[in-house]
Amino acid sequence: MDTTADSTTGAAAPEAAEGVSATTGAAVGDRPAVTADVGDEATEGTGATPAREAREPRAPRQGEQSSKQKLLDAEGDAAADYLEELLDIADLDGDIDIFVENGRASVAVLADEADPTGLQVLVGPGGEVLDALQELTRLAAQAKTGERSRLLLDIAGFREDRRSTAAGIAADAVSRVRASGESVQLEPMPAYQRKAVHDAVAEAGLRSESDGAEPDRYVVVHPA
Repeated sequence: MDTTADSTTGAAAPEAAEGVSATTGAAVGDRPAVTADVGDEATEGTGATPAREAREPRAPRQGEQSSKQKLLDAEGDAAADYLEELLDIADLDGDIDIFVENGRASVAVLADEADPTGLQVLVGPGGEVLDALQELTRLAAQAKTGERSRLLLDIAGFREDRRSTAAGIAADAVSRVRASGESVQLEPMPAYQRKAVHDAVAEAGLRSESDGAEPDRYVVVHPA
């Protein structure tokens, strides 16, 4: 199997969800905070904060950037080694692609063209097996680097397909909000899909926030 690495930072890719239902038509009241889910970890609004003096963020020093990049490369390499051994044990074929996306190490296991469905056993119903493998791969990377890993894993394009689904859900919600002038609540979805929805809604010029508790956390899209 081929293992390729791209150490450049990729463009922010929308994230998509497992088992996403159609959006509901229920309108909900406006909420004050706009929140976005980053990867598989959500950032929640906590209301107004005291005003602070504006300050330019300090640019990372060259040594800091180099150290961060080395850590991301090490995470990706450790994850690739772990996954390559897993594929050998399971007697599965796949190409491993290592890259950096949104400042996080990412690994994609691509299905062999001769057997495009051969990796589905590592995805499982609704991506359940993939989620478990992502956690195991993070632990393998952490064991090698000594640092907590937030690595993202995709297998057979499962997450990428769900990102496309999220973009469609967001576009439909934006149209409904613009037509009614009222907020629209979406069905619960995983964090990586919520992030894709937040990104698409922001690009359309509207507001969105996450609400509820996992695993029933959902996005609400508000008028501008």
